[in-house]
Amino acid sequence: MNDDRLSRYRASIDNIDAALVCMLAERFKITQAVGEYKAEVGLPPADESRENEQIERLRTLATEAGLDPAFTEKFLRFIVAEVIRHHHLIAGEN
Repeated sequence: MNDDRLSRYRASIDNIDAALVCMLAERFKITQAVGEYKAEVGLPPADESRENEQIERLRTLATEAGLDPAFTEKFLRFIVAEVIRHHHLIAGEN
């Protein structure tokens, strides 16, 4: 298939996907440091209050950006669950 318009769309999607992966990698580097700090000072791996604040903030941003806030919340909850899993591992809690 040699459709230039479709190829341009796909190239844009590929670039956005690459940016998303890089942004997630950077986010996880920072959350790794947070997990290490929490373990060092004896804080729990999860902070439900912070998580809820973030979810509400990102739902609002999603709505303003024309993105489904329910999808945004699911995506964030997935990421947060992985971060918390990492924090438990850092704290030696498996």
